[in-house]
Amino acid sequence: MATLHSLDPHTQLFAQFKEKTGPIVLANTFFVPKERTASFLALFRRQAAFMRAQPGFVSLQMHKGTAGSQLLMNVAVWESTEALATAFASPEFQRMVAESPDDVVSYPHVFEQIDV
Repeated sequence: MATLHSLDPHTQLFAQFKEKTGPIVLANTFFVPKERTASFLALFRRQAAFMRAQPGFVSLQMHKGTAGSQLLMNVAVWESTEALATAFASPEFQRMVAESPDDVVSYPHVFEQIDV
């Protein structure tokens, strides 16, 4: 399973799930070894299909770092942290998360819009 790290060491992802706010953006940056990119993206597409069907989902888009970067970043919009947390905790999604290779590192963080 991928290793999960906090982007902000003072704010853990699961603490953010307890915050009742919305709409929110989940920005999740992944370090993916080059030889795993194709298989990781195939798994991500399955995860994305599941998330798109969940209540409160708005949109998502995967981005790739430039200049040979091994970083991918998913930006997903949700109506609320509660909707995201419920989808994330579902057994079906957790089974897919467990399929991620051990050498993938994930840096998720929840944001809310505050300005332009």
